[in-house]
Amino acid sequence: MARATILDWTDAQVLMKRDQHRDVKYTVYRDGKKHFLEIRGADEKPIHTLELPVGMRLDKSSYEVLLRYVLLDVVAA
Repeated sequence: MARATILDWTDAQVLMKRDQHRDVKYTVYRDGKKHFLEIRGADEKPIHTLELPVGMRLDKSSYEVLLRYVLLDVVAA
């Protein structure tokens, strides 16, 4: 099975700590049976790719929560 886009590139402004924001863009895609959330900076540089848990695969509001989690706890750590 080939890679298929579920959500095309979407711009987002993620609230960080102390009223700071970070501009990013993200896409959601399926590769085989796995679903992924790929995050890039506003400058197109890759930040992180996360395999989505089954319960969050088609829930757009979950994507925004995961963006903040990844930027605060995974990338900044």
